[in-house]
Amino acid sequence: MHKISQVIFRNLVIASFAMLLALPAQAQDRAKIERQFQNWLEQSIWPRARAKNVKRGTFEAAFAGVSLNWKLPDLVPPGTKATTPRKQRQAEFGSPGKYFNAGSVGGATKTGRQMAKRHAKALKATERKTGVPGRIILAIWGRESGYGRVDIPHSVFEVLGTKGFMSTRADYFTDELIAALQIAQAGHAPGKAMKSSWAGALGQPQFMPSNFLKYATDGDGDGRADIWRSEADTIASIGSYLAKHGWVKGRDWGFEVNVPASVSCTLEGPDQGKKISQWESLGITRTSGKPFPKHERRGEGYLMMPAGRNGPAFIVTPNFYVLKDYNTSDLYALFVGHVGDRIQYGVGNFAGKWGKVGGLFRSDVAQMQKALVAQGHDVGGVDGLPGYKTRRSIGRWQEATGQNATCFPEVSMKAKLAP
Repeated sequence: MHKISQVIFRNLVIASFAMLLALPAQAQDRAKIERQFQNWLEQSIWPRARAKNVKRGTFEAAFAGVSLNWKLPDLVPPGTKATTPRKQRQAEFGSPGKYFNAGSVGGATKTGRQMAKRHAKALKATERKTGVPGRIILAIWGRESGYGRVDIPHSVFEVLGTKGFMSTRADYFTDELIAALQIAQAGHAPGKAMKSSWAGALGQPQFMPSNFLKYATDGDGDGRADIWRSEADTIASIGSYLAKHGWVKGRDWGFEVNVPASVSCTLEGPDQGKKISQWESLGITRTSGKPFPKHERRGEGYLMMPAGRNGPAFIVTPNFYVLKDYNTSDLYALFVGHVGDRIQYGVGNFAGKWGKVGGLFRSDVAQMQKALVAQGHDVGGVDGLPGYKTRRSIGRWQEATGQNATCFPEVSMKAKLAP
């Protein structure tokens, strides 16, 4: 190297090192982690993608300009440990009633009725093929993407790359990243349509990439399954997903009910099912005043109380839990069933009123779960989520300590349920 060039090079190195030292420690850490991320893409992801017949050009185009997105939730950077987040990102952590705000329910219903008329042919064809009612498909479509009208802002490769590299479910998101590369390689998505939610879900039905590969269906007969631009394909794909997850043709999703005080809220859950006629014999009735349909009375039903004694109660069918396979939330499945009923039958709000519960951080619920587990209860995992196992465990603890069972975490329980 020429002597002058050597001097220039040495000065550049010194300047770069000085600039690095001047950066805040967090920026230095992130720069280091970013380099690790790029190495991970090359050394771990590229070999797996190549084994799935993804071409190098597709791989490079997918990650051109992609860097870690530090704003995504549940990240676990290298050298750190996962913790239960305090920030409440889901409605389940507050009052369940907030999930059913008038704007969301009313908007999904109004537009859903318009879509029911506009896409009647596609909805009927999918219902004949899958047994899934059109109103249910519409409600999912509306909840997931506002019937295709909601902006989906993120690069799927940025999201899945970040979460595959450093999140609480890294293996899962890594597998989804490989599936997304397969979709890109096959040319399923038009143009720059590989946009996703913060979780990596794609298109109008918001399918995770692996679900697209399994369940995306051609509904308009053009030989392609286009969940980005084709409403008929979107409808057919949602129906296909539910059918392949066990939708029982001819059965409803559930019914809002009155639960007398003599029936404990601790009987909630899909593992405590009874024939609906047996629930009737315990004094449970429909809030509408109508009898349960005869064919439903013979089938199994399950008590579902998403806010315990602090809100509406339901007897749900196996189809309710098929809806939960689409999104693992009681409130999501309930929203879909309710909006579907409003679209087709014109029903109003729930008869039961949502109580003023909530105000808890996810970590607060996790603390209660730890205490309940120490007492021998099965809460379904210490994750800060008040699912049915946690709700009924709270009710069982309340009954065992001489309290009236309400079956929902409340602020007043924090001190009593400390691990």
